[in-house]
Amino acid sequence: MKKLLLLLFILSSSAFAEEVEMNFKKDLFLAAQKSGKIVVINSWNKWCFTCIKQEKIIKKAKEDFEDILFLTYAQKNKEIANYLDINYRSTIVIYKNNKEIARAIGITKKEDIYSLIKKGI
Repeated sequence: MKKLLLLLFILSSSAFAEEVEMNFKKDLFLAAQKSGKIVVINSWNKWCFTCIKQEKIIKKAKEDFEDILFLTYAQKNKEIANYLDINYRSTIVIYKNNKEIARAIGITKKEDIYSLIKKGI
């Protein structure tokens, strides 16, 4: 019975998961780094409740930080995860001038995510 309830909970909650564009491209990332642009990387998993909370805030941040490039990739893409040295979903990493400026895992408060982003400014 517990397993059935858990399964129903997972299936019903995934219906609330927003479709997120996986837009990370290595050449885009490298070009942005070369130009000195600030880049925010977000590792995503559709079954991750933390990722869902983060995505809502990141969506708003895209409007508030127009000069920043936001890139998202599915954590199951091990090639990208290894390239960026990101081992966990819900990881947000800030890059500027070919350097990692800041990294956080599992933060879900708007003020914490915005503070992380502002470290690159």
